[in-house]
Amino acid sequence: AIFWSSHNPTRRTWSQQYKAAIFVHNERQQRQAERSKSAISEEKTGRFFNRKIHTEIIPASTFYLAENYHHKYLLQHSPQIWAEIREIYGKPSDWIDSTAAARLNAYVGGYGSSIQLEEEIKALGLSAAGQKQLWKLVRRFGK
Repeated sequence: AIFWSSHNPTRRTWSQQYKAAIFVHNERQQRQAERSKSAISEEKTGRFFNRKIHTEIIPASTFYLAENYHHKYLLQHSPQIWAEIREIYGKPSDWIDSTAAARLNAYVGGYGSSIQLEEEIKALGLSAAGQKQLWKLVRRFGK
């Protein structure tokens, strides 16, 4: 359910590089993915009812990481917080793999509530100024 609600599966992709896809490793996953895909277009009360689903189901193969500018994209556009993350983690491979950086990227993008942020803000590694900036960004979403 989360997968289908996190993108518009009826939208055609303009590039192979940016297509929405489910990568499967075996026949069981293939069947599950196909059932899931069928279910969203057949759900009469759903927003994708009776529409063509363009999200592809593809056998998994060699995985390549995207270029660094794709990772933590929203976070990279929040200069103060981004500067702190780069200072904390240094190497791109470290911030790419960082759970804290992933959480921050989500908050900057409007995912997560003030209640959630209150519970974990101190564990995210930001300075007082960085925390203040994060609160400002989160509050603009009214959550």
